Order: sequence, then C-alpha cells, then structure tokens
Amino acid sequence: MLLLQQLLNGVMLGSVYVTVAVAFTLTIGVLNFLNFTIPTLFMLAGMIGWALAYWGLPFEMSGPLPWPMALAVGIVVSIVASLIVERFTFRYLKTRYGDSTEHAIPLVSSLGFLLVLENLVRIGYGTDAQRFPGPGADLTMNIGGIFVRIPQVVSLFLVILIVIGLTWLLKHSRIGRGLRAIAENPDAANILGVDTKRVVPIVFMLTGLLCGLAGALFAVNYGEVSPQMGEDIGTKAIAGMVVGGLGSIWGAVLGGLIVGLIEMLTIHFFGADTVQVAVWGLLLLTLFVRPQGLFGHNSIGKGKL
Repeated sequence: MLLLQQLLNGVMLGSVYVTVAVAFTLTIGVLNFLNFTIPTLFMLAGMIGWALAYWGLPFEMSGPLPWPMALAVGIVVSIVASLIVERFTFRYLKTRYGDSTEHAIPLVSSLGFLLVLENLVRIGYGTDAQRFPGPGADLTMNIGGIFVRIPQVVSLFLVILIVIGLTWLLKHSRIGRGLRAIAENPDAANILGVDTKRVVPIVFMLTGLLCGLAGALFAVNYGEVSPQMGEDIGTKAIAGMVVGGLGSIWGAVLGGLIVGLIEMLTIHFFGADTVQVAVWGLLLLTLFVRPQGLFGHNSIGKGKL
C-alpha cells in the first residue's frame, strides 16, 4: 500500500516537472537555445503569489489578497518577466549582433536574468522558505487506504488539458504553423511571410504562462514557496526533457512523469539523499544509450514541433 502511495505521489510531483519541461521544450524546439530564466519564472509566480496573499499590494494599496487572486497576479508577473527576457535576450541581441547570437549570447544573457531576478526576490523577501496561505480546509481523500489530495488531482488534469491544448495550437493554428516554420528554418520562414517579431514573443508568453501555472500549482499543492524553489524543479525538468526527447512536447510529458516516479521510488527504497544520484544517473544513461531521448530527433531544433 505504501508503494502505491509513493507511485501516486510520483505522478503528482511529475505533473509539476511536466509543465516546466514543456516550457523548456518550447524554447529549445523553436528557438534552439536553453532558456535559463525558466526556473526563475516558476519561482516568481509562487513568491509573488505568497507576498500578495500575505502582505497585499505594494505601498499599502490593499490588504492581503485572496490566494487565488494573488496567484493569478503571480502568473501575470511571470508572463511579463518572460516577455522582458525575450525583448533583451533575443530581439535586442538578434537585431544588434545578428547570427552571432546563436547560441551563446541568449543563453548567457538568460542566465544573467535568472541570477538578477532571483537575487532581487531574495533581497525583497529573504532566503527562508515561506508557508503559502492556500486552501484552509483539509482537501485530502482516503481511497482504499491511498491518500489523494484534491488540488493535486486537479493540477494533474489541468496539466493534461494544457498539453493537449498546446499540441492542438502547434498543429492546427496559424500561430502554430508559424512556430513550426521558425523551428524548421527561420530564414525560410521569413521568406514565406512569417513575422518572427510577432511570433517569437508568443513562445516566451507561453513559457511564462506554463512556468507561472506550474509555480502556482506547486504553491497550492505543497504549501511552501522560497526564492530557491525553482532551482531543483528546473534541473529535474531539464532531466525530464532530455529523457523524453529534446524538442518533443509529449516526450517532455513522459520524461517529467518518469523523473517524478524515479524520485519518489528512490526516496521509498533508498532515502532522500540518493535522489540526485538516481535522477542524474538516469539522465546520463539516457545520453549514453539513446541521446535523442524516448521521442526526440537526432537534429535538435529542426522540425520538432
């Protein structure tokens, strides 16, 4: 029974990894660079949500906000921050330096944004973990001896709906065709009339939305936020993305769930100290045996989405 409980916990935790892994997949699948600000966008939604639910709006403009409204504002902040990153890590540098931005300059500049934003949050709210004032009632169900938290179940279904909707958007909408054209060949996409200055920000907006939702769901489900909360989630989401296959959205889904299950099973059998060894050992094994991952392709960033 305890093993079944851990398997369920692994799936629920994996759903958080899935959302962040899909955000990584969008940027590497379309723009072919690893966006290091993604863990910070995840953290921003949780920390801003906590600050508004605990303190209220800045300058005493309001008292503490209801936690759903606070998290909604946190998600909006993540989207805005992601668009700012797009403006200065991709559009500005691309305009100024052209092809020299592939791929080191956007990567390093996104790492700079990660450090700046994370340290600003630490300066503003401290480094300690904070208890998120989420649902006050006990929302846990006992099903045959298995304990299931309703927010986690809702989160899992919400993640599935988001991935299905994103897949439909990429496959059947005009925006999706533009994104796939840019992923295949940016220069050819421009010749065919795809306006990259309008389409590329959509990638960052979706990235901010996904990370914001993941951060909000994490805050509600686990009841704790901190300026460091994105670091562990981000690295394990990267592991899930690689295991599932770089550039494959459904690969990111499967990889995130696998990493969540591996983490919980490792804790169950060997203890929490061995989690990092198990997760990164799985990553290295994947790279040795099947570098493209379970559903990935050999040519990263070309025709993945």
